[in-house]
Amino acid sequence: MSKNKLAKFALMATYPHVFQPEIHHFDSSHPQGDFPLRGNWAKDFFGNENPIVVELGCGHGDYAVGLARQFPEKNFIGVDIKGARMYSGAKESLEEGLKNVAFLRTRIELIAQFFAQNEVSEIWITFPDPQMKKRNKRLTSSSFLLQYARFLKPDGVIHLKTDSPFLYTYTTLLLEKNGIAPELVSDDLYHRPVADERQQEELTSIQTHYEKQWLGRGLSIKYLRFRPLPEGASYEEPEEEIEFDAYRSYGREKRTPQQSGK
Repeated sequence: MSKNKLAKFALMATYPHVFQPEIHHFDSSHPQGDFPLRGNWAKDFFGNENPIVVELGCGHGDYAVGLARQFPEKNFIGVDIKGARMYSGAKESLEEGLKNVAFLRTRIELIAQFFAQNEVSEIWITFPDPQMKKRNKRLTSSSFLLQYARFLKPDGVIHLKTDSPFLYTYTTLLLEKNGIAPELVSDDLYHRPVADERQQEELTSIQTHYEKQWLGRGLSIKYLRFRPLPEGASYEEPEEEIEFDAYRSYGREKRTPQQSGK
């Protein structure tokens, strides 16, 4: 590990709004873990009862920090396993004195162990790896939606922003298969706006590190807002074959059109 990364990790360990629990405490042998803020984020950390919004795969924290600036009446938590990336948003928010944003470093597969039932009002999924060959690792797959339902409020919403035609198509088909009608949708956010003008402004006023790169390459940004099925429901996966993304993503392997794997 580079000295630069080690220095960032050491600094983040001193940040009061960054949480880096030992992952082995939250494995299959500890189904509920022992995270002290589970069920108590608003009261014990934020010191209020404002709605909690979670960004999954927050990367550099651009969206979590940007949203925290725009919506002081909400609490935001950025989640990622990449601490060196998270450092940027953690440092920026600390220097600005933002009191309504925190960061949690963990694997998203364990996310339900850090939030209690009905604790979260919204989930943002911003530019995740589409995981074209590994369905269960897609952050909008049925296995993840079932996890989210464990801690989302009954009227909670999920937002997806992606540059991936594959992930957008997959998620759209999954929702259709299970009778979920998206509330807002655009297959090209910057050229075909969503119906809600206020929401459109919010969706385009914050651009993540990767979003700027995708836009610079002329790629379209896609967006979906939907409410998942309630806790205890079951999903059916779409059966359609979806063409793989053909472009080379920054930091991702070469992708060529081929049949979707499961």
